[in-house]
Amino acid sequence: MSGIPMHSPEASTSPVTDRVHCPGAGLRRAVFALLVLSSAAGGVFLMFSILRANDTTILEWGILALFTVTFTWIVAAFWSAVAGFVLSLARRHPLTLAASPVPDSGPTGRVAVVMPVYNEDPGRVLAGLEATWHSLVATGAGERFDFHLLSDTRDEAIAEAEAAGCAELAERLDADGRLFYRRRDDNAGRKAGNIADFCRRWGGRYDFMVVLDADSVMSGDALLALARTMWRHPSAGIIQTVPIPVRQRTPFGRFLQFAARLYSPMLATGLSFWQMDAANYWGHNAIIRVRAFSDCCGLPALPGRPPLGGDILSHDFVEAALMRRGGWHVYLLPEIEGSYEEVPSNLLDFAKRDRRWAQGNLQHLRLLAAYGLHPLSRVHFLMGATAYISSLLWLFMLALSTVDALTRALNQGEFFRRGYQLFPDWPVAKTTEIASLLMITVALLLLPKVLGVLRALLRADERRAFGGGWRLAWNALTETVFSVLIAPVMMVFHAGFVLAVLSGSRTGWDPQVRDGRAVAWREAARRTALATIGGLLWGGVTAWLALGFFWWLTPIVAGLVLAAPIVVCSSRLDWGEWMVRSGTWAAPEERRPPAVLGLLDTTLAAEGRGAARRLPALPPERPLAMPVQSLERGAHWRRTRVRLS
Repeated sequence: MSGIPMHSPEASTSPVTDRVHCPGAGLRRAVFALLVLSSAAGGVFLMFSILRANDTTILEWGILALFTVTFTWIVAAFWSAVAGFVLSLARRHPLTLAASPVPDSGPTGRVAVVMPVYNEDPGRVLAGLEATWHSLVATGAGERFDFHLLSDTRDEAIAEAEAAGCAELAERLDADGRLFYRRRDDNAGRKAGNIADFCRRWGGRYDFMVVLDADSVMSGDALLALARTMWRHPSAGIIQTVPIPVRQRTPFGRFLQFAARLYSPMLATGLSFWQMDAANYWGHNAIIRVRAFSDCCGLPALPGRPPLGGDILSHDFVEAALMRRGGWHVYLLPEIEGSYEEVPSNLLDFAKRDRRWAQGNLQHLRLLAAYGLHPLSRVHFLMGATAYISSLLWLFMLALSTVDALTRALNQGEFFRRGYQLFPDWPVAKTTEIASLLMITVALLLLPKVLGVLRALLRADERRAFGGGWRLAWNALTETVFSVLIAPVMMVFHAGFVLAVLSGSRTGWDPQVRDGRAVAWREAARRTALATIGGLLWGGVTAWLALGFFWWLTPIVAGLVLAAPIVVCSSRLDWGEWMVRSGTWAAPEERRPPAVLGLLDTTLAAEGRGAARRLPALPPERPLAMPVQSLERGAHWRRTRVRLS
């Protein structure tokens, strides 16, 4: 780095040429694209050779088209995992490819830690802020950070509790002048509008802002690492960490927590390796350069009516794309630890959250042709939408395959199917090719998990953190079995979400259920009835008419038929407590809790907080303009540059 001094908030903070050095950037992306496209082409050709053996029908052409999309998606995830595995074992940084860690020293700038909330549990929200505050103070470098609770809450009782709790917390921490509470009268634009309002009113006071969700907790070391890294790289607009799920007490929550902790760092390393300065933003647990965000990220409303028009729901992807369009760089740094979040504790609440994300990601398809975007920003839009569309495509492909199998089973004795036919149409069975393609697909799906386990086993520190090699291997095996079991249920849910959005159904803006919640049998049966009935009919018909094909479908049919018991049993709190005691699906953060999580638990357990005298006054406003961006071709936008002095 050239040691360029950071601009003050009052000065221009447009991008400069100083950036993170990523050797061989063009070659990396070219090789990655070649690996993905060539691997996908091989799988598609193998599928085509299977289908064309017996006079390809319209159904089979449809199967091939759907397979092409879904198989390419699987291949891209596989090669990202391979890249992450190699770099992790070699202990090389995914951006610089250097072995030495990034220096963790230097200035931080002036930083706002902002937490937008909407009808959340005030106790949990304030406990997370307090734990993060104490962890930051413990570093001895927290005087440059202010905390802002940005409320969009509509429930008056919750809003009163937020204000009273924030006043009490500020008084108890002696944080008057550094901990603030603001509630908007008009919550236009949802979370994105909440952040934009902060930037327009107080953005000029800060160099950077760290965005937290209501369930986020970050260690002081992580906050300092983000701020110092952003300071060192004046061309960086957003730096994203990898939030790790914690504090889960149901089997389903523990499944998500264990899987994320085991696989996410490796997968994020692979993504960072080929995305480099055009990574994505996930909406929280990231640091943002405030003036760059204000200049580039004023979100327009999409033309048309919801669900595909109106407010942009998954605003984070779009903000990253606009930031990159403005010439700023977006980085994913998986090596920054101490970034935590909480996740839904049962499968139904998890699916409910995905319903909103599905709508937001499908909106992104309308932005694929937006003017001036970096090619990887378009890839992010496409991959985000494909994550949900692929479920519908898999369902269609399985349905078409079933129809094709049943048709062949019913017509297997007909060898003269055309008039005046001299020779019979003998069926050609490509058993070897079918088995090969199936094994390749399963391998591509499971190998990233195998690599994640190998990575942990081969690194002594990781192996010990998970409780030893045998415990890690057993937990990973049972996690894989459970993931296979719930995959058909999630496929049906996601397919239904996509169809609902395409048919014009919009989702609401509800707070996420974050505490452990056991699902009753009645609710589970009602929410999974379609999947269960479909699984019974699907399995019954194929078992009766095409028994050979039925055995291939068994994992899918089993997951659908057992949907309700899976939902209920995986949400049971008593089963979750047994898993905690036995170490089942235990992550390192549970075995040896980081200090910030211990602070969170202590704060949540504390009782008898007194009442504060007053709410701290908001700081004087220092506005920043945040113009609404246009995404249409020919619209006025500029990619700014600053010359080095």
